[in-house]
Amino acid sequence: MIEHPTMSLEALEERLGHTFKDRGLILSALTHRSYLNEHGDFPYTHNERLEFLGDAVLELIVTEHLYKNYANPEGELTNWRAALVNAKTLAGIATQLNFEEFLLLSKGEARDAGTKARMYILANAIEAIIGSIYLDGGTVAAEKFIHHFILSHLENILRNELYVDPKSKFQETAQELLGITPAYKVLEEKGPDHAKEFTVGVFLEKTMVAVGRGSSKQEAQVAAAQEALEAKGWNTPIGTK
Repeated sequence: MIEHPTMSLEALEERLGHTFKDRGLILSALTHRSYLNEHGDFPYTHNERLEFLGDAVLELIVTEHLYKNYANPEGELTNWRAALVNAKTLAGIATQLNFEEFLLLSKGEARDAGTKARMYILANAIEAIIGSIYLDGGTVAAEKFIHHFILSHLENILRNELYVDPKSKFQETAQELLGITPAYKVLEEKGPDHAKEFTVGVFLEKTMVAVGRGSSKQEAQVAAAQEALEAKGWNTPIGTK
């Protein structure tokens, strides 16, 4: 029986709700490219090809579910799907499953817990796991996992309008409640070209409401808008204030 280099896979299979006939698939799904750089004798490949497959399977099953169950326009369904399958949502599901301990990472990557890079590693691993479940158990097994762990978040996403990006939500709410369109201003830009950090303030007329930081101006603006929503207490669905 094939096992994880450091721990039994049975606990993870129980969490996933799927027992693998081919455990080589789940081992590959858990393997980050960096691990192979330090373990050249590891008999399985990294998870990027499984991630590629899992991404397609996830998008198809989520799209089919939305199409069959909601008569909303294409644009709305697209936004809902994006909120369900984005990196933040998938990384949150990885945390819910508590499977980070099973990931096979290089020593350097293993030290970077809590970073944005780790969020993407976790999200990609979820997609790879979906790909491995699909190959091992077919569409029915993949649908079971996706419905239980991912589509179960749809109600909360719709109730709290989490499919609306923070910039759009802050602008719409500010216009609705105050008749003001927010403005963004770069307050600071530092770091080398390959690792810039931008600090952006969001203003309502002359009043700065919040500050956000990011590796691009757009990312910093989104972060500022999110902070502004928190500061103003506007993290409720548009039109309910």
